[in-house]
Amino acid sequence: MTTAGQHYIGIDVGTGSARAGVFTENGTMLASARRDIAIFHEMGEIVEQSGNDIWRAVCASVRQAVQTSGVDVSSIAGIGIDATCSLVVVGEDGAPLPVGPSEDPQRNIIVWMDHRAVEQARRITALGHDVLRYVGGTISPEMQTPKLLWLRENRPAVFADAAQFFDLADYLTWRASGSLARSSCTLTCKWTYMAHEKRWDPTYFDAVGLRELAAEGFARIGTEVVPPGTRVGGLTSQVAAEMALPVGTPVAAGLIDAHAGGVGTVGAIGAPHENMAYVFGTSSCTMTTTSDPAFVPGVWGPYFDAMMPGLWLNEGGQSAAGAAMDRLVALHPARALAQKKADAAGRSLLAYLSQQALHTAGTPSQAISLAEGVHVV
Repeated sequence: MTTAGQHYIGIDVGTGSARAGVFTENGTMLASARRDIAIFHEMGEIVEQSGNDIWRAVCASVRQAVQTSGVDVSSIAGIGIDATCSLVVVGEDGAPLPVGPSEDPQRNIIVWMDHRAVEQARRITALGHDVLRYVGGTISPEMQTPKLLWLRENRPAVFADAAQFFDLADYLTWRASGSLARSSCTLTCKWTYMAHEKRWDPTYFDAVGLRELAAEGFARIGTEVVPPGTRVGGLTSQVAAEMALPVGTPVAAGLIDAHAGGVGTVGAIGAPHENMAYVFGTSSCTMTTTSDPAFVPGVWGPYFDAMMPGLWLNEGGQSAAGAAMDRLVALHPARALAQKKADAAGRSLLAYLSQQALHTAGTPSQAISLAEGVHVV
């Protein structure tokens, strides 16, 4: 059993799976595990998930990763979480509430890519409120206030019964620790929180039709806002049992998944304001940080303190980037042979290709060298 030094657990919840890794103090990954998560598509560009399903996948991934790593659980010094910017709705005592026409309370997440709120986003943008200067002038249906407005207009009983509205990363830190603290990353990038002034703008919520949230003092969307990485609490006894970890293991405020990737790329370089991060998964996100705010029409941001401490973030991306990668792989001349080998190994094609890249490169950090000099348009 490995016992020397402290270790850390990283949890990454993407669109299709939850992953957990165990890392040393210098960032070396000792083991990882993943579990698929369910996703539900309906007419009207509705895409939903289940908070309980995701939580089960997170706990199972953590247990397996820790067991595989062989570390002494008493050496786990902290847990960091990132997740997609999906909207989670819970009632009293954390009970899930149905967010769509299925009426299934287990389906209590409006996924980031869900576009049911296109009309609400159009109306909000047309108001031209000053808050919109900090999202490039145009609110996206993938952001949370249009989705909240859709719920208020189309599911008024659910909107009224909701005790909390969470971004997924904040929901997971709440499940883990019981803390209602929100990350300045999630709230600034997706909820119109004004991090540079440390406040919500009640006039915006009044104007767009969400005046209840302002009248309540924003109690259902976040009154304690902390920078990513801030300790928000420790594992509760119930969660400690679910993850097979010690009670009180520290839990940090999380980030949106792409932005965690930005910290690990741009943030790992000495001058983060001189570099750009490109983070790729089901969607893709391009991010850069600046010392002073840069207002660019059509580009999300500038967001203060949303990724790197004390810096402003601008970002843009593509929702269908993963589908483009799937298409590229499908067109490759070696696809049939690779698929045959993947089937024999009992793995998906992309999982098999990732495994082969890791085997060839030796470590995840060296895998990028396999693409040196290769550019794909």
